[in-house]
Amino acid sequence: TYITEFILLGFGNLPGLQVPLFLLFLVIYMVTMMGNILILVLVVANEHLHTPLYFFLSNLSCLETCYSSTILPKLLTSFLTGNTSISCSSYMTQFFIFAFLVGVECYLLAMMSYDRYLAVCKPLHYLTLVNHKLCLALAAGAWVSGFMISFVITLLMSQMVYCDRSEIGHFFCDFASVTKCSCSDTFLIEVVTSLMSATCTMLPFLFTVASYILIVITILRISSAAGRQKAFSTCSSHLIVVTIFYSTLILVYMLPKTYNLTAFNKLSSVFYTGDTLVNPLIYTLRNKEVKGALGKK
Repeated sequence: TYITEFILLGFGNLPGLQVPLFLLFLVIYMVTMMGNILILVLVVANEHLHTPLYFFLSNLSCLETCYSSTILPKLLTSFLTGNTSISCSSYMTQFFIFAFLVGVECYLLAMMSYDRYLAVCKPLHYLTLVNHKLCLALAAGAWVSGFMISFVITLLMSQMVYCDRSEIGHFFCDFASVTKCSCSDTFLIEVVTSLMSATCTMLPFLFTVASYILIVITILRISSAAGRQKAFSTCSSHLIVVTIFYSTLILVYMLPKTYNLTAFNKLSSVFYTGDTLVNPLIYTLRNKEVKGALGKK
């Protein structure tokens, strides 16, 4: 008998916490939507924020708005109705959008790190090196690359036959969980997925790390403490966002999927989902330009 729908177990083993969890994720969803939409409005409406950094930030805010709307409404509905089933087609659709947005976010964060590298290490050439056309090309490349990688992986997943079991030990559509439900040979798709995932996670991560190594070296060479502090403040918000994003990504996907770590992986995914809430707060509370634009409204 082939499976036509999956059961997202989610937090079903915590029946007494369904209402508190619903309220928690509802707050996360509402604040995330309002925070990211606010950043989009500020960047569009304020000419002082029409810079490469805020162009990429507006892309990031748009991405995180879509990301939250992909996962949280289904989760909130399951808390209210108790219905945790999801059809195979809906599962594939949610996974495609999720993987697509995660890949784009990795590329966007890498581009923002390159922008900060040029701002700190090559300030005199910054305006000539980072122009409007380059920003558009980089952003378009990020969205197209994320789309293509996610499309190929989702297409391979849709070709598998699912007949072993229908229970997914997660609260959203996850690749590792769904392959366990397949009675097809998953070796090829796992190899292809690993290779393609590395192109949209490891490569941007290494690029980001290299950028910040050069940034730190440049900052340490500045003679005055005030100059070092000013240089560091230009990239501190982005550095915090990158650290949180990749830390949770590593906790969710790099740790072994053993039974003892299942609850921990699920908890890490909660923090990963909440990352969309933290990002707008970091950029609004730690950024003078955004706070200045906010104060004028």
